[in-house]
Amino acid sequence: MRKYRIKLFVIAATVGMALYFLYPTYRDYELHQQLKELHGPDSLQFVEKNETEIRENRAKRIKLGLDLQGGMRVVLEVNVLKLLEDLGKNRDDAFTQIMNEVRDEVKRSDESPVVIMRRKFEARQIRMSRYYGSLRDDNDKVAKMLEDESKKAIDRAIEIVGNRVDQYGVSEPSIQKLGGTRINVELPGVSKETEVRQLLQGTALLEFKLLKDPDVGYAVMKAIDNTLAAGSAADTTDTSLVASASIKDTAKITTPEGEMDQEQFAKKHPFFTIALVSQQHPGEAMVSEENRDKVRRWLERDDVMRSIPGDIQFLWSAKPRIVEGGRKYFALYPVKSTPELTGGVIVNAKATLDPGFNQPIVTMEMNSDGSREWARITGANVNKRIAIVMDNAVFSAPVVRGKIAGGHSQIEGMDNLDEARLLEIVLKAGALPAPVDIIEQRSVGPSLGEDSIRNGILSSLLATVLTIIFMAIYYRTGGLVADGALVFCLLFLMGVLAAFQGTLTLPGIAGIILTLAVAVDANVLIYERIREEEATGKTLRAAIDAGYEKAFSAIFDSNLTTFISGVILYQFGSGPVQGFALTLMIGIVASMFSAIFITRVFFNILTEQYGSKVTFG
Repeated sequence: MRKYRIKLFVIAATVGMALYFLYPTYRDYELHQQLKELHGPDSLQFVEKNETEIRENRAKRIKLGLDLQGGMRVVLEVNVLKLLEDLGKNRDDAFTQIMNEVRDEVKRSDESPVVIMRRKFEARQIRMSRYYGSLRDDNDKVAKMLEDESKKAIDRAIEIVGNRVDQYGVSEPSIQKLGGTRINVELPGVSKETEVRQLLQGTALLEFKLLKDPDVGYAVMKAIDNTLAAGSAADTTDTSLVASASIKDTAKITTPEGEMDQEQFAKKHPFFTIALVSQQHPGEAMVSEENRDKVRRWLERDDVMRSIPGDIQFLWSAKPRIVEGGRKYFALYPVKSTPELTGGVIVNAKATLDPGFNQPIVTMEMNSDGSREWARITGANVNKRIAIVMDNAVFSAPVVRGKIAGGHSQIEGMDNLDEARLLEIVLKAGALPAPVDIIEQRSVGPSLGEDSIRNGILSSLLATVLTIIFMAIYYRTGGLVADGALVFCLLFLMGVLAAFQGTLTLPGIAGIILTLAVAVDANVLIYERIREEEATGKTLRAAIDAGYEKAFSAIFDSNLTTFISGVILYQFGSGPVQGFALTLMIGIVASMFSAIFITRVFFNILTEQYGSKVTFG
C-alpha cells in the first residue's frame, strides 16, 4: 500500500477538488430552497443577510441552459436607418423623400443602408455633406463616417443590451451578434417576459422631462375635450364606462354647467368621460386599460393634435395602477416635449428600502456634468414634478423637494420593491444609440425545463445503473472496479464543469451519457485484452500489465479523434451544439483518467491483497 501512496493521494486530491468545485452548486440549491419557503419582508431580509454568499455561490455554480431552466430567446434588430436619420443636420423635403425611398429599398435588399442612401443622393446630384459632416467632405468621407457610426451603434447596442440583462439579474445570459444588424439574446430562468421585452427593446433615450403645471395640463385637456365634442367622437363614446373623479358610476354628474346624466355628459365632454382627472394631481388623467387605445387614437387625430401646444406631449405610465374593483388604470402625463436631461449622465442607481419609513426608494448618482445640470434643474423647479421617461413611457414622476447638489438623488413613491428595482434597471441601463426592434421571440416555460431536467436525469441514471449491473455481472471483480471508476468519472466531469463555470444543457446531458459509454468501452477493451493474456498462461499480475499496455494505444487513438471532433463542434457550433461538445471533451479526459489510471491502481492493490480472487468474468 505504501508504494501506491502518491497515486492514492492524487486520486483523493482529484476527488476533493471535484467536491470543492461542486459545493457552490449544492449550496446555491440549498439557499434557493430556503428562499422559496419565505415570503415578503422575510425573503428580503434573508437575501440581505446572505447576499454575499448567494452572489458568490451563484457565480460559481453549474449554470443551467435555456432548455433546462426555461426562459426567453429574443432576436433584436438594430434600426440603423433611424440612427442615420437622427444624425442628419437638417431635414428638408429632399432629405425626407430620400430617407423614405431608402426605407422601402432596405426591406427588399441586403445592402447596407449607407450604400443605398449614397446611391439615392448621387442619383439626385445632392452632396451628402449637405446633411452630414462638414461642407468640404466628399461623399466617400461622409459614407465612411456613417458606416463607422453604424458599426459603433451595433457594438454599443450589444454592450448596452448586455448591461440591461446583467442589471435585470439573469444568470448566464447568451448575447451574440447575428449578421450585420441583429443580436441574439438568450435569457435562462426569465419569468417576467413583458418586463424583459421592454428592457431589451429600449427604443428611446432615457430622459428627464418636466411635467407641465397642473393648470396648464388641465387647460390643454379641456381644449382636447372641446375638440372631440365638436367632432364625431361623442357619437362613439361608450356611456357605460362613464365615471366620476372617484372612478365610480353615478346617476348624475355635477359640473360647473349644472347636473347632467351620463349620456349628456358623454356627449358634451367625451374626453373627460374616459380620461378621469386625478384628484391628487389635477394636471394628469387616469384612463382604464380597456379605454387606453381609444384615447391614444384620439390624441393622434389631426384636429386634436392642432389643439395641443408644440411644447407639450402626453405620455402614458409604464405600468397600470390597480384601483378599487380591481380595474387597471394608466396615468396620462402632460410633459414638456424637450427633455431637461438624458440618462447618459447616470453612473449608478440602487433600489432599497428607506430605513426610516420602510418604503421602497431608488437612490441615483450622476457624473460631474450631470450633477451641475441636475442642481440647476432641481433648483429652478422646486415642488414641481419631473418624469423619468424611457421608450416614451413614464416610469416615475417624483416631486422635486429642493435643489439637489452633488448629483445624489432619492426617488420615492414606488408601490413595492419590484417597482423600485425596475426603475433602478431603467436608470442604470443607459440609452441605446439606435432603436432596436424585436423580430423574433421564443419562450421555454419553466415546467418544460423541469421536465427536461427530470427526463435527462432519469435517462442518465437508468443508463448508468444498467451499465453498472452489466459490468458487475459480466466482468465480476473487474466490473465492480470499472463501476467505481464510472462514478469517479462522473464526479470529475461535473467538478470540471463547475470549475470552469460551464453551462449544462439538454444536449450536454446527452454528452455525459455518451461519456459514460466511452469510459466503459475503454474498460471493456482492457478487460478483454487481460483475458486474452491470461489464456496464454500468464500470471494475473502479468496479464493485467500486458492488458493495459496493449490496449492503451487503441483507447488513446479513439479518444483523441473523438476529442478533436468535440473541439471542432465547440469552435464552429453554437448553443446546444457547444453544450454537447463541452461535456463530451471534459468527459473524454475524465474517462481516460478513470479508466486507465484509477482502475489500474486499484487492480494493483487488489492483486497484492487477494491474488487470484480478482477475476475478469
